[in-house]
Amino acid sequence: MPLMPKRVKFRKQQRGKMRGVANRGNYVAFGDFGLQCLGTGWLTARQIEAGRVAATHYLHREGKIYLRVFPDKPISKKPLETRMGTGKAEPEYWVARVKEGTILLEIAGVPANVAREALVRVARKMPFRCKFVERRHA
Repeated sequence: MPLMPKRVKFRKQQRGKMRGVANRGNYVAFGDFGLQCLGTGWLTARQIEAGRVAATHYLHREGKIYLRVFPDKPISKKPLETRMGTGKAEPEYWVARVKEGTILLEIAGVPANVAREALVRVARKMPFRCKFVERRHA
């Protein structure tokens, strides 16, 4: 079942602009290792779920996986061969807005080499380049 909000105040949103780099959610906060995106764009609920499944499958239910992004923006799409007018289409799927530097997923409780391999598999499911990062210990 893809991720989506239980309820929203407004069913439809405008597309908006994606500018700059992430200044929130850009460091490893919960786990020991993370996957940081190097691009800006939309991450669909299906892509997030595919990454989560890939990590869970590789880790054999060891460790803990933290998803740091949630798809809260509805994307609508008109049916094919529909004339202009007739209003805005119904929401088709949900996306998470992701800026450069955002941490997408974190892993805790496994060694670094296992976490790296799991996050490489997740990165293959993502629509933009990603890099492996570690928690900064004070």
